[in-house]
Amino acid sequence: MRVRLKIGVKEVMLIERLADSFTTYTQHVTPINLKDFNIMKYFVIVLSILLSNISVFAQKTDMIIRISEIEIDSKYLNEYNKILQEEAEASVRLEPGVISIFPMYQKEHPNQIRILEMYANQTAYAAHLKTPHFQKYKTTTLKMVKSLKLIDMQALDADTMKEIFYKLKN
Repeated sequence: MRVRLKIGVKEVMLIERLADSFTTYTQHVTPINLKDFNIMKYFVIVLSILLSNISVFAQKTDMIIRISEIEIDSKYLNEYNKILQEEAEASVRLEPGVISIFPMYQKEHPNQIRILEMYANQTAYAAHLKTPHFQKYKTTTLKMVKSLKLIDMQALDADTMKEIFYKLKN
């Protein structure tokens, strides 16, 4: 399998500093010939790149992103919204693998709910389905839901997600 790693200028500068530190250290510890030294220097650079990107790459490939399209019976709308808000808050707060349960509604059709769901991986999603707060949501809203469609998505630019969530914290 071929893996492409995307690194920016900051990462390159950090890796070069690491390689230079390694150079300084090895020159003081033991004399080695220049050819062997350059091989080790590039090995450190490649290893640093791989180690710094491996967890991010795993998250990108394993992450589950889904949009739930839900139509709610209008007579239950207020009750449904309250239950959904409680479930979304508990999921994000209590479950490390739940990245986002972000409910919203269409302005002109408030009974048309959309939820942006993001899970770290399949294991996190499976665990989420078994939690008491999700089970409560599912059982108490069953009669309120007129239709449900789950749409699996793939991120076009997973790197930008970190920036989006970072901005929300500030």
